[in-house]
Amino acid sequence: MWSYWEQEYFIGKVDLLVIGSGIVGLSAAIEYAKANPQAKITVLEAGVLPSGASTKNAGFACYGSPTELLHDLSQESEEQVITRVKKRIKGLENLKSLLGEGNIGYENHGSYELFGSTQQDSFESTLSRLETLNKTLRNTLGFDPYHRDDQIVSSSGFQHTIGAISIQGEAQINTGLMMKNLIQLAQSLNIQIWNGIKVESMEESNSNININTVQGTISAQKCIVATNGFAKQLLPELDVKPARAQVLITQPIPNLKFKGTYHLDEGYYYFRNVGNRVLLGGGRNLDFEGETTYDMALNPHIQNQLDRLLCDQILPGTTYEIDQRWSGIMGTGQTREIILKTLSPHLIVAVRLGGMGIAIGSLIGREAAQLTQTG
Repeated sequence: MWSYWEQEYFIGKVDLLVIGSGIVGLSAAIEYAKANPQAKITVLEAGVLPSGASTKNAGFACYGSPTELLHDLSQESEEQVITRVKKRIKGLENLKSLLGEGNIGYENHGSYELFGSTQQDSFESTLSRLETLNKTLRNTLGFDPYHRDDQIVSSSGFQHTIGAISIQGEAQINTGLMMKNLIQLAQSLNIQIWNGIKVESMEESNSNININTVQGTISAQKCIVATNGFAKQLLPELDVKPARAQVLITQPIPNLKFKGTYHLDEGYYYFRNVGNRVLLGGGRNLDFEGETTYDMALNPHIQNQLDRLLCDQILPGTTYEIDQRWSGIMGTGQTREIILKTLSPHLIVAVRLGGMGIAIGSLIGREAAQLTQTG
């Protein structure tokens, strides 16, 4: 419980309380602060650092590989898929506008989807539909995004790879730099960020919402839940579940042959350069059940598959060492749609980003803050 001093000088009456200090939560707090410069805003974070995926992702500034979007088009209407791509593009522009390209380490070295030696049918099928897919996205993007690339495989030294499709308009960012500058921007606007505080429950009254933590209760006029994959722990009625992703990064590799971002298997695998290191992640499709968890741990089976992919296909014949391995937790559900809505006069939820937090996180945060003005 809070002491008198803590309540009087630290807690006080909060205008907006945000649960989750990732991309969405901080962006929401920043947008609210800009619109309400005198407001008291507090962000609560359960971890020492943002604890879901915001500091653990691969840093892909992307809107979708050809096979991913073709899969979506087989499951959803063209309007739904195009609307989602538009939001991703708009979100990336919002992120660059919010922080500046230099402050997120934005670099465009090219982006590609690769097809392995067992994916001849998929490669040919995708190539046969590129013209239609480009036509579908042309008005949204202002250009044709997808083109066959016959050079990148040989020039990069990839093995067991039969072809590639280039993706225009995708890039990479520096995840750590982005989050560091997002935190600094929030603090410059007098937003309080409290780490190591886990929210246990919420109770509403006619005039406010009480946020109960182990340390004590905080009362706020408005609350935004932005915990993405962890949202169901607070709001069990939501259709959102954790989706863990496995990642590794190598030590620096002299004369690394490639730069850029690369997609494999409908986006279930992805890799990129980080300077002259290689970051590789994915493999959740090998163990959907095991990776539907809140446990931020390593999955040996998936990590072993990442090792094989790195050795056999991405860096064949190259001497390298693995520097670090980690996992991050995203939010998914029965559909690909984001959950962004007002649940009550005091409570807004902005979760289930489906692994596209870099692309859409800052935009969803901004829209969540705008909902506080209309709820």
